[in-house]
Amino acid sequence: MAITSQVDIMKFRPTELASVIEVLPNRFADSRGYFSETFRQDLFDREIGEENFVQENESLSRAIGTIRGLHFQKPPAAQAKLVRCTGGAIFDVAVDLRADSPDFGRWVGVTLSEERGNQLWIPAGFAHGFCTLTPDARVSYKVTAFYSPRHDSGVACDDPDIAIDWPDLADRSTLSAKDFELPRLADLPTLFRIQDRTCAL
Repeated sequence: MAITSQVDIMKFRPTELASVIEVLPNRFADSRGYFSETFRQDLFDREIGEENFVQENESLSRAIGTIRGLHFQKPPAAQAKLVRCTGGAIFDVAVDLRADSPDFGRWVGVTLSEERGNQLWIPAGFAHGFCTLTPDARVSYKVTAFYSPRHDSGVACDDPDIAIDWPDLADRSTLSAKDFELPRLADLPTLFRIQDRTCAL
């Protein structure tokens, strides 16, 4: 099957938090399987903005209901992320941490799956986490800044002020020791603002 236009390649769908975008690459299937362009710099630049990805990470979570997050890096090492699930399925979450945003403290969740091949763009200034919906869930994500232990931070996944509606199977006992100790949103200093170069407008 021939690709006739850029619209055929992938779609960019805004979520309830306008800066967080679901990316839906198309799959061109035949009897052998399918072909898909999972990333196109020109389309990404046009639809989201010019970003420079410098690192790609992968995680494997064995148990269903595993929670990872909510994570972010503090400026000047703030990261934007392009997240995809390459094995199984996850409930992927972004939380707006930009102090002057009308959506400050709000969250959005999108189910990402190997079957659908969809992705989630999470700008700098947002916390990110997920819950696995299947065993052996594999997650891969590109980031716009290198990992920096000195700037690594997060916010509690069960903060009642954020009130994420996690899937029923979410198991808090699966949190890492570090994630168990993450602070609440109210205890974080002001780290991000909309006008900052490290944050999406």
